[in-house]
Amino acid sequence: MNFAAGGDYVMTNTPGMIRAMARKVQGLGVRPELEVFDTGHLVLVNELIREGLVDDPPLIQLCMGIPYGAPDDPSTLMSMVGQLPPGAVFSTFSIGRMQLAYVGMAVLAGGNVRVGLEDNLYVSRGRLATNGQLVERAVSILENMNVRVLGPDEVRANLRLQKRG
Repeated sequence: MNFAAGGDYVMTNTPGMIRAMARKVQGLGVRPELEVFDTGHLVLVNELIREGLVDDPPLIQLCMGIPYGAPDDPSTLMSMVGQLPPGAVFSTFSIGRMQLAYVGMAVLAGGNVRVGLEDNLYVSRGRLATNGQLVERAVSILENMNVRVLGPDEVRANLRLQKRG
């Protein structure tokens, strides 16, 4: 993936490297979050699932608005949602000023929500955020949409996570 933010940066993960990482993660009993930055990444995700390298249900993060990745428009998001493997649990987000708008978009697309300082530094224009403030704002948006926010135990159950050690 090519990133344009401030210069030339290429994230290199060849399909062979990703398959090797998937085998290692699966062997450790860890549920990976598969970050998808464009439609071509969904092709590889579907291959990994067909090859048995990702356990059910796959957890997929649709990453929108990253330079040279999928733009954060509703049409692109819905196209990506339409290419998700059956039974996938997915979340979506956008970076910067679109992060909080994507709280609503994620739900409308049938998915889950991600917010945090990794993707956005502001809770409102010119006002720096904390992770807690971004989560509180997301919860407020969701509750105002009449969406029930799940607790950690429900999320673990939905993902069929097993406590180890």
